[in-house]
Amino acid sequence: MKPIYVLNGPNLNRLGKREPAIYGTTTLAEVEDLCRASSGDTPIQFHQTNSEEKLIDLVHEAIDEGAGIIINPAAFTFTSLALLDALKMFEGPVIEFHISNIHKREPIYHRSYVSMRADVVMAGLGAKGYATAVRAMLDLVGGR
Repeated sequence: MKPIYVLNGPNLNRLGKREPAIYGTTTLAEVEDLCRASSGDTPIQFHQTNSEEKLIDLVHEAIDEGAGIIINPAAFTFTSLALLDALKMFEGPVIEFHISNIHKREPIYHRSYVSMRADVVMAGLGAKGYATAVRAMLDLVGGR
């Protein structure tokens, strides 16, 4: 059974401490636990990186090994054509996930390059919404 890749971009390692009024107090370790608890028997490959290069390498790994990608690209959402190009090579489903509702935030956060490839965009559910994203991905890949 191929795993679901849950990929997290820059500064998400600071969840629980970073701007709790926007991102809440749930830590990245708690997010990983939520994802694993929601995946049933489907394996999860959970990663976070502050490096655009490493995030692209993880997408390349998912191209070869993964059933689906849930990605919170954080700031790379709005800046990285290279990430978009990598995601376009992935043949399975892609869920773009954001903890906050990016459309209610400053205008700089309104244009997502990742949305040009994503099959689903989820925003504003808070960190606990990762569990919802995993369940949605299981439906998309036929894992339940």
